[in-house]
Amino acid sequence: MSVDGVGIDTTKPNVRSGARVVATLVRPHWVPFAVSVFGAAMFALGTVVSAAVLGWVVDDVVIATFAADEGADVGAVPSVFAAAAAVLAVVVLRSVGVVTRRYYAGMTSERVERTTRAGLAKQYLGQPMSWLRTVPTGRLVAHVDADAHQLVHALHPLPFSFGVLFLAIFSGIRLFAIDPSIALIALVVFPIMVVVNSVYSRVVEPPMTKSQAHIATLAGIAHESFEGAMIVKTLGRQAEEVERFDSSAGDLEHTRRQVGFIRAYLDAVLSGLPLLSTLIVVLVGVRRIQAGAMSAGDLVEVAALFSALAIPMLVFGFLLESLIPSVVVWNRLRPVLDAPIPGLPEERGVELGVALPVQVDGLSYAFPDRPDEQVLEDINLTVAAGEIVAVVGPTGGGKSTLCRALAGVLDEVGDVVHVGGRSLASMHPADRSAIIAYAFQEPFLFAGSIRSNIDIDGTNDDESIERAGSAAAIDEWIATMPKGYDTIIGERGVTVSGGQRQRIALARALVRRAGLVVLDDATSAVDVLIEEQILSALRGAEDVTMVIVANRLATVERADRVVYLAGGRIVATGSHEELLANEQYRELVLAYAEVNDG
Repeated sequence: MSVDGVGIDTTKPNVRSGARVVATLVRPHWVPFAVSVFGAAMFALGTVVSAAVLGWVVDDVVIATFAADEGADVGAVPSVFAAAAAVLAVVVLRSVGVVTRRYYAGMTSERVERTTRAGLAKQYLGQPMSWLRTVPTGRLVAHVDADAHQLVHALHPLPFSFGVLFLAIFSGIRLFAIDPSIALIALVVFPIMVVVNSVYSRVVEPPMTKSQAHIATLAGIAHESFEGAMIVKTLGRQAEEVERFDSSAGDLEHTRRQVGFIRAYLDAVLSGLPLLSTLIVVLVGVRRIQAGAMSAGDLVEVAALFSALAIPMLVFGFLLESLIPSVVVWNRLRPVLDAPIPGLPEERGVELGVALPVQVDGLSYAFPDRPDEQVLEDINLTVAAGEIVAVVGPTGGGKSTLCRALAGVLDEVGDVVHVGGRSLASMHPADRSAIIAYAFQEPFLFAGSIRSNIDIDGTNDDESIERAGSAAAIDEWIATMPKGYDTIIGERGVTVSGGQRQRIALARALVRRAGLVVLDDATSAVDVLIEEQILSALRGAEDVTMVIVANRLATVERADRVVYLAGGRIVATGSHEELLANEQYRELVLAYAEVNDG
């Protein structure tokens, strides 16, 4: 995989690919990042200046004061207040640098994370249903949550790592100014620390890559277990699911312990090298002082510079460690971010409250993962404006797939389905959703009020909401609730019954005054009396065309026409009485009647 066409392989996590990924993420937000790097440079300069001030205080204040007390002619000795003012100025410089670096580094990270999540959301909502059906929901949620957060993990220490470079440059200049022989020690120690970090990044790469893979596996198991909590409980698989989760968590713990073990050795080496070099500097510095080439203050300044490099080099090591999971996450997100979003037709606007005709010409469909199994085959269907058509047939006959095609959910077949004289493929999604209302057997409700679940876009007045609630036969039930339509229901509607969920979803479909209403067994969870009430209300509407998947005889009998669908084909079409001549249809509706009698 290449980044921005440069040809850098990011499929293998390493420092080079990590640098390319970080550059790609930071580029749109280079201004706050540049300010944070400037803050890091201020801190590095303040560190070098603080060492110089410390050396000056030792030579010109402390030692000079003792010499003056002993009667030596040392000239004017700076006061303690002057030394304190110099130290305070350095503290302010370093503090401003730290605040600037941290604030703008955090701003950069948050903006990158926000941009990534917004880009993912745009991709999710812009992709057709055919694309969404190929990606597990748990993975999509993980992308916008854990992955987006992990992606920017390497950005936090990045400005400080730039500060290490500035610190090395400023320190090198100052060391050569003090004593070239001392500077040579730095020229040996600094490259060693860089090499140690480089070796660390290569050694830690395999366990870090495995760790990210284990995180993905763990998230998948958790999503399956929690989403399928009902199945886990009813089948008594709690112990097995806990064991499966614990096993995956154990794998993650093992790889993270490996990373921690390697990191501990790195910290020890990077912490020890500056201290060892400081000891060498002191030994060499004493001889240089005896030779008159250095002062005591110069030695203190050099020792302070060497000691100051320990923590920044540890941060640099942390950056190298963070680059690897960022590359792994980038490899997970890039296919989603790069997925092309199909172009949309022009939004033309539609007229609401007008019944629309439906025309299907030669509709055939097979699921992408089973291309040889035709779910629908050569479907030709005409529905007149204002007509109510019941679709019946055995399980697996293609009824729900036909409903999805009519509702525009099957993007691949939109060119052969026409509503109101226009093919679904030629419609802008906003136009399509305005004229087609779709309610299905397993409705999805949001955590919020009943009103917000019916009036999704917040554009309908109370009269329209109540009219839709009456048509869906929920008005009497809502009247018993203390807050009426403002009653809060739980996530996915868990605080209401299955029948109530279906009726709320049906009201949501009806409130928009769409010209075509498609009901895929949308009243299966309500009792017969309630369904009779709903069907009577729907039957009385003259400004809507309806296609209803029916599994009850009462629904079939109220339809203007019945379409008998079996094996993905339309076997027969006509009135209920006409279709009774078909033996298969007759057996099916007799079964419906027996269920109703029961």
